[in-house]
Amino acid sequence: MIYDRFQQEAIDYINQGYSVIVSAPTGSGKTAIAEHIISNSIQNKLGVIYTAPLKALSNQKFRDFQGQFKEDIGILTGDVSINQEAPVLIMTTEIFRNKILDEPQSLKKYSWIIFDEIHYIDNPERGTVWEESLIFLPPHLNILGLSATIPNIKEFAAWIESIHQKPVKVVMEEKRPVPLHFLFQNNNEIIDNLGKLKRGGFSRTNKLGTLINYIRQKQGLPCIYFVFGRRRAEDLAFELYSYDFLNPEEKTQIISQYNSLLERYDLQGEKTAQGLYHLIQKGIAYHHAGMLPTLKEVIERLFTSRLLKVIFTTETFALGINMPAKTVIFDELRKFYGRYVRNLKTRDFYQMAGRAGRRGKDLEGFVYCRINFNRIHPDEVKRIIYGRPEEVRSQLNNSYATILNLYEKYQDELFKIYPLSLHHFQGRKHQQKEALRLIEAKLKLLKEFGYIYKGSLTEKGEFAKAIYGYELILSELYAEKILEQLDEFGLGVLSCAAVFEPRKNQRPPSISKNSRKIRTLCEEIYARIKHKEQRYKIYPFSKPAYFHLSNGVEAWLRGTNFAKTLQFTDTDEGEVVRYFRMSVQVLREIKDARVSSHILREKIKETIRVINRDVVDAEKQLREG
Repeated sequence: MIYDRFQQEAIDYINQGYSVIVSAPTGSGKTAIAEHIISNSIQNKLGVIYTAPLKALSNQKFRDFQGQFKEDIGILTGDVSINQEAPVLIMTTEIFRNKILDEPQSLKKYSWIIFDEIHYIDNPERGTVWEESLIFLPPHLNILGLSATIPNIKEFAAWIESIHQKPVKVVMEEKRPVPLHFLFQNNNEIIDNLGKLKRGGFSRTNKLGTLINYIRQKQGLPCIYFVFGRRRAEDLAFELYSYDFLNPEEKTQIISQYNSLLERYDLQGEKTAQGLYHLIQKGIAYHHAGMLPTLKEVIERLFTSRLLKVIFTTETFALGINMPAKTVIFDELRKFYGRYVRNLKTRDFYQMAGRAGRRGKDLEGFVYCRINFNRIHPDEVKRIIYGRPEEVRSQLNNSYATILNLYEKYQDELFKIYPLSLHHFQGRKHQQKEALRLIEAKLKLLKEFGYIYKGSLTEKGEFAKAIYGYELILSELYAEKILEQLDEFGLGVLSCAAVFEPRKNQRPPSISKNSRKIRTLCEEIYARIKHKEQRYKIYPFSKPAYFHLSNGVEAWLRGTNFAKTLQFTDTDEGEVVRYFRMSVQVLREIKDARVSSHILREKIKETIRVINRDVVDAEKQLREG
């Protein structure tokens, strides 16, 4: 195989036994480097772990690599366990971090860890998991980190070198194999130069038809249209209903393929799938997190078959999933970042824009930005497109479970761990001081609440160290013997409430008497936890339990079919599946906690069995796919 300069450079370092971090644009071919490690390791009977930031991405990599490496590939996520003794094991970064802390001996047979999308270390919600994985990485494991373009990649590699005392080689590529050409829709005109954009005076609305007609005329299909809202994605798709992008032969092919995929995934009677049919036969679709995972997979397969010509999708379609198109459109250059809407980061823009231009197929990729100067200043448009990508910054915020795991190993010496972090490496004195104070505050709270006593973890502490993210509320319920008293319905309702996050302004429904009892217990416990966290100035606060899905969980546990279960909630169908799967993951963590009783484990097994069926069963989806 003939490699590009940066691929060959990385492979040469890998062959010499070095750890390597690669920073290169989206769509430039970073996966080829991972494939080299995988095929070499299989040949030499060495183990490889491949981590990805999203379960959907883990699943896709499993399918891709399985096609290439057959039975040598396994997968282990919170939802799925297939062939987990395979030499190459794909997992989410959370599972890898938990293995390092809970069962490090299980990692002895592996020689490489591949971190896909390693720049995720600066994700505010989940970046800590990457940081902990790198801090506690077993010394025998070599690293391949694959990253989007980041300017401080050398600083990042220097941090890893400093904590593991071995060289890490940096490989950078700034050039894309398929160059991007930027155009704009402004004042309902298509403009190929930022300087020509008009401000002020009479402004005409940007019409979708004007843009699509222009792209079609320029042979710019297939096209991915990025939009920052689920409903907006659907509305725009139906706005194109009068268009037809397929010739008779393509129409026959796509209808046949769609029907056969719906049958395979048992989606023929599904309402959204039926609604999509009218768009699909014209080469149009939408794709977002509110859809059933199986239906999203159907859409992805149609897109890779080149039969879908225009897809309206949210940004997760850009993350690692290998779905290039000739053209990318941005509905706008603003999105919701955690708490508020703001202008796009340059790095996020290129993660999506990088899907334009198919390697080996297109000489150029085209990116269209729809600009409305009432919403964004021209200087900001310039900064987003032509600015320097943002540096990766630590988002370290150790969970209580991590602190308990570290305390078990190091006792009060655990404070010596913080100086190994990227947060310490990058931080100023006051930031370092505050991070240490926060760890100390969490440790004091854990001692005060009885998770630690006289230098050892108590039974409650042993339980909490296995439950990442929801440890305090569930551990308090465990300690008060409430978990043991709950039946399968109560355990299902509780686990779902622990993981559920309501949308803004989503109102809780009235719930059953049993669910109300559990909610009251959770509210009392949470009030105690929050009071202590406020006293110790711990932030962000632990997550409260939200019971918005309780009626849906109860219906599902009664054996109700999925369509009817949806009538008990105003949450999107894809989100319902996601929360039911997350509930199963939490229940598994409780079941696997060393101190959980036989009675509790048996009840949880039954709860998992009833929740994890039909459309919720992610493993079934992968096996059928």
